[in-house]
Amino acid sequence: MSKKAHQDLIIIGGGPGGYTAGIYAQRAALKTVLIEKGIPGGQLNNTGEVENWPGTEKISGSDLALQFSRHAAAYGLEMMNREVVGVEPGLDHHTVILDNGESLSTHAVILATGGSPRKLGVPGEDRYYGRGVSYCAVCDGFFFRDKTVVVVGGGDSALEESLYLAKLARRVYIAHRRDAFRGGMILQKRVLNEKRITVLWNTVLAEIQADEQGVNAVTTKNTLDGAISILATDGVFIFIGFEPNNSLVPAGTRMNANGYVITDDKCETSTSGIFAIGDLKEKYAKQIVTAAADGCTAALAAAHYVEHKKSGYGQ
Repeated sequence: MSKKAHQDLIIIGGGPGGYTAGIYAQRAALKTVLIEKGIPGGQLNNTGEVENWPGTEKISGSDLALQFSRHAAAYGLEMMNREVVGVEPGLDHHTVILDNGESLSTHAVILATGGSPRKLGVPGEDRYYGRGVSYCAVCDGFFFRDKTVVVVGGGDSALEESLYLAKLARRVYIAHRRDAFRGGMILQKRVLNEKRITVLWNTVLAEIQADEQGVNAVTTKNTLDGAISILATDGVFIFIGFEPNNSLVPAGTRMNANGYVITDDKCETSTSGIFAIGDLKEKYAKQIVTAAADGCTAALAAAHYVEHKKSGYGQ
């Protein structure tokens, strides 16, 4: 295992929080590396339109992700396209291990690893993933032009993606387990006024069915009377929340019962010098703007932490 030069700060994850942290770290003159294993912007690239980023009335998720990346690059932030496979905390420094066997030492780490789509856990979901089951309307909506699709969920993501799919599909059904949406009122009004969208209240999916061509139907269950129905569909899009990507969180770091990392008001975890931001962190609202705010807070706190560590070394 080879080692590279010591860093002041390593940011793991290139979403809105990670890039914001990188920008503030550069402004604080920290020797920083941002490591992202996938496309810059993370889950932001799976968002069709963003209408709640302050100062911008409407922008595509991919364009906003590109703006984040360009802004960070303009500050000279070093960015690495690799997968991190481990974070080992230490008293003097922390070690970040990459998938190629290299390791980087650093004073501080910001974990901005976000989350992954939560699964329904029903028969057919895993088996038919990529054959009609999807967790990203922006990625796969094109393949369902003039077809029928079922969206599962009732939050902002489900409503946003349903509206996006309504531009492509012939008919969009929204299956929601309750009798009211959890998403914002503006989105609710748009969905309820969209002629191509039909809402199935108090409805859950019991099974996803398919033939040799892919998904062709779903079995639904009414949560009030238990009635079972078969609904013909060409695709199923699932938006029921996210699970935190917490596999890199060091052992012993405090997390809540759902796996979200517990931090203080500086976004610092119970492991000194390791910070958690964005969808990985326990908090009330998980939005692009709050992820960016976390990135700012964590970077400023990390700068203070690094300064303290260096002064302790007599540097």
